[in-house]
Amino acid sequence: MDTAAKPRTARLRADASRNRERIVAAATEALVEFGPDVPLDEVARRAGVGNATLYRHFSDRCELIRQVTLSVMARTAQRAEDALAEEPDAFAALYRFVFEAAEERIGALCPMLSEAFDHADPEVAGQVQRMESAINAIVDRAQRAGQLRPDIAVGDLMVALTQLTRPLPGTGCVSFDRFVHRHLQLFLDGLRAPARSVLVGTAATLEDLQASR
Repeated sequence: MDTAAKPRTARLRADASRNRERIVAAATEALVEFGPDVPLDEVARRAGVGNATLYRHFSDRCELIRQVTLSVMARTAQRAEDALAEEPDAFAALYRFVFEAAEERIGALCPMLSEAFDHADPEVAGQVQRMESAINAIVDRAQRAGQLRPDIAVGDLMVALTQLTRPLPGTGCVSFDRFVHRHLQLFLDGLRAPARSVLVGTAATLEDLQASR
């Protein structure tokens, strides 16, 4: 390859990477708003690319949803790892993670995506393991510090986070964040130790959640 061709090839690769990132970001928001049956034309429109570009990167809806799933889990895991590493206070790390995870729209995305991808997919399984490990570390640290009530587990945290950040039917996402942040704050206050009540049942783990699917 001559020297003139190299910069052009690099630009084409950079453009392709940016297009792919725009498509995944647009698909994430469109899935939150419209659900898993969102028209791919709408995703392309939001991403500012043509349909041909979308299909050049993603051969079908399943592949696009798989990539959205991997992207959301990777960012959620990274947010958990960053909170754990950067927050000196254990409960502050938990607090930060919960609000940042809400920004990833996992309440709306997780229920629909969990039915749409292969849980045996090695790449998906790897991201799930990374995410679980990071969130477990946050919960464990807060409990060892005596700041988080001991009768809950990561599954309890994720169920509440998913439920509290899921838009109500028919509301879309318009102004919904102001309710989410308020209710997440109430929820987090209820997690602080010492506990004000005794919870019924046993703490829910992520394995419990997976077994119930």
